[in-house]
Amino acid sequence: MFQRLVGLPKQQSFFLFGARGTGKSTWLRSHLPESSRVVWFDLLDLETEDLFSARPQAFGQRLAALPSSVKWVVVDEVQKLPRLLDTVHRFIEQKRLRFALSGSSARKLKSGGANMLGGRALALHLFPLTQRELGSRFNLDEALHVGTLPQMFLLKGTTAKHQFLRSYALTYVKEEVWAEQLVRKLDPFRRFLEVAAQSHGKQVNTLNIARDTGVDNKTVATYLEILEDTHLGFFLESFEHSFRRRIAKKPKFFYFDAGLARALGRTLDVNLRPGTNAYGDAFEAFVITEAQRLCSALHPAYRLSYMRTKDDAEVDLVVERPGKPALFVEIKSSAEPSIVEVKKVARLAREHGRAQPCVWCAINAPAIVEGVEVLPWKTALEKYF
Repeated sequence: MFQRLVGLPKQQSFFLFGARGTGKSTWLRSHLPESSRVVWFDLLDLETEDLFSARPQAFGQRLAALPSSVKWVVVDEVQKLPRLLDTVHRFIEQKRLRFALSGSSARKLKSGGANMLGGRALALHLFPLTQRELGSRFNLDEALHVGTLPQMFLLKGTTAKHQFLRSYALTYVKEEVWAEQLVRKLDPFRRFLEVAAQSHGKQVNTLNIARDTGVDNKTVATYLEILEDTHLGFFLESFEHSFRRRIAKKPKFFYFDAGLARALGRTLDVNLRPGTNAYGDAFEAFVITEAQRLCSALHPAYRLSYMRTKDDAEVDLVVERPGKPALFVEIKSSAEPSIVEVKKVARLAREHGRAQPCVWCAINAPAIVEGVEVLPWKTALEKYF
């Protein structure tokens, strides 16, 4: 079992959000095993779900009967019965019980008008494994090709891993989207998932995606929201000095795991070769995804974005850190970034004012090039996150 970056809040209830297969139940079982102090309600258990679905009041009756020794109540997959959160709210207030509430779909909770507990519960997120969590078991080539979902490290051989990822994609469509009635028509959404995978790590062009998917622009926007709300993807907004200008530019979209993006895009059998554009794109998306996971777990006040100027000069990643200079980051899969790239990020940082330029790449040791810090990508993530 891997040591995750997310720690257990000792004194406060919390939601634990994350896509299927990221290890939420395993994390909860390791931190809050059933005992005289911890009671579990698993809504993936059909008998439990049927009981509380037919008689929601039975949940409150169970809680009221708990002995005083019980300090934690775990509700696994709470999005299946959002109405239970009203009872959770009441028992937090009246009995001072602490709740651990896991879920894979914030959309199901929000669309059902669920009681999100009004600040009485923290929101934690679990993602596929980071390089830091994997330690000596991390392999960059594997991470770029099949991702880092925990199941990947229980399977032997490329064929088994590919089969799992393809099955994961189908299971997600069937159980997370169709069964929960998040879309009305399944075939256009399936096509959308494949088209969106081709845009992994790129600027979102909803008009092009709509044309290739066969739906309207508004439907594409809804589909992208579904991916975000079910924790299968995230947006990297465009950096601007003002928030109003920030949201006016097209964001980039990233699937939450490289393996899933390749499975949905039907490219699992395509080898990524160092030195190619495809490898460079995959490496850049991986580093940005790693930064996003680390920010969520360790630095929630940081804001990540990217910047593209009118003349198409781009900063791959902007890291805004409260009280510190923003990082303007050029990400390269090569061991020796070109002087042109180094000077570009330095110029853009100067134009911003207080930004710190840097290059994260496959170099073997830290260096200073043209006055710009050039770091091995692992070192950079360790230093700044």
